[in-house]
Amino acid sequence: MQLRPLVLLTLFSFLVACSSEAPKPTTPQPTPAQEKKIPGIEDLGPLPAYQREISGNLTNVPASAEVELALLVIDERNRPQQLLASSVLVGNGKPLAFRLRFNPEAFPAGARVELRGRASQSGQLILHLPPVRITQAITQTTGPLQLIKAP
Repeated sequence: MQLRPLVLLTLFSFLVACSSEAPKPTTPQPTPAQEKKIPGIEDLGPLPAYQREISGNLTNVPASAEVELALLVIDERNRPQQLLASSVLVGNGKPLAFRLRFNPEAFPAGARVELRGRASQSGQLILHLPPVRITQAITQTTGPLQLIKAP
């Protein structure tokens, strides 16, 4: 058997395979879970055993306002010293549910820890959350918290 026809056939097959058009990528279809997703609410899944969570509702948040929440360690001069957890949500004109997860081992004993928040619209501060004192590193619900007009 001659090797030349076999090499030519292999080379020709390779060239034909390379010259064909690549399959067009299909556009991903949204799943039903994605379609029903409410803006501003993250699906974090179940709470891991090594984390704790602070949850509640923010009231008085206008639609499309960006809300930033932070769990902070505060010093005696009322200055933030350490960030324990943070979250950014988008207002929808209704009470806005939030879930803020943190590591309880990072929660300093005897220090002042506060939940603080602010809302901005078009880059301008419009509302803020009066500081909410968090005394224990446990999973807890704050209930409804009202944002007030920023000074």
